Amino acid sequence: MTWAHVAPAVTAAFLASIVEFVEALTVILAVGSVRGWRGALTGAGAALVLLLALVAIFGPALALVPLNLVQLFVGTLLLLFGMRWLRKAILRAAGVLALHDEAAAFAKQTEAMRAAGGSGAGFDRVGFAAAFQITVLEGVEVVFIVVAVGAGGVGLTAPAALGAVAALLLVVLLGVIVHQPLSRVPENQLKFVVGVLLSSFGAFWVGEGMGLAWPGDDWSILALVLGFFGVAMLGVQMCGRTARRKLAPS
Repeated sequence: MTWAHVAPAVTAAFLASIVEFVEALTVILAVGSVRGWRGALTGAGAALVLLLALVAIFGPALALVPLNLVQLFVGTLLLLFGMRWLRKAILRAAGVLALHDEAAAFAKQTEAMRAAGGSGAGFDRVGFAAAFQITVLEGVEVVFIVVAVGAGGVGLTAPAALGAVAALLLVVLLGVIVHQPLSRVPENQLKFVVGVLLSSFGAFWVGEGMGLAWPGDDWSILALVLGFFGVAMLGVQMCGRTARRKLAPS
């Protein structure tokens, strides 16, 4: 296990988790501020317990499958997952799609919570369900990334999980301090970087699963990162020019 292999794994899990946790925090804050914190925190806590159980079950289970098959299967999924993020990030950076706005999402969720009616004095089922659902929804993607990154090689599960936990603690800390949606987090830029990293990992592990001898072994991951980043930046320029031509008056 080399630093070239561990560092991208930790970075990918950390940045991807920040994106997902920020989106979950936006809804949890909206639920808590309108319907009360008991239901919101209880729902989020129950979802985290479920997600930890998924990691505990599926992480070790992958160790029972031959490594090359795991790398080929998970690498393909990770490549498709990363390319989906990268595609949206390219289109947003080029101005084709609107940028994601956490402040607007917070306002929308707050209005939805108010429309659901009062929480009353008892247990708030609506608040619990909303916080549980968003935490599971965003957290499943984090679990997938941690398990997928950890499946890429022996000893990578712990660094990937550490990156995700660090992201969770950071987002929770910021949420407690600022007590509002983290609209200043450059989410679209993070998704661009995460898309590049996940696509690079996916391509590397697909090659490993097919028995490809990568030049420089683990260091080729860095070359893949640079290659995907260069192609993505070229895509931004091409999509931007196409969008400007369509908007230009004829």
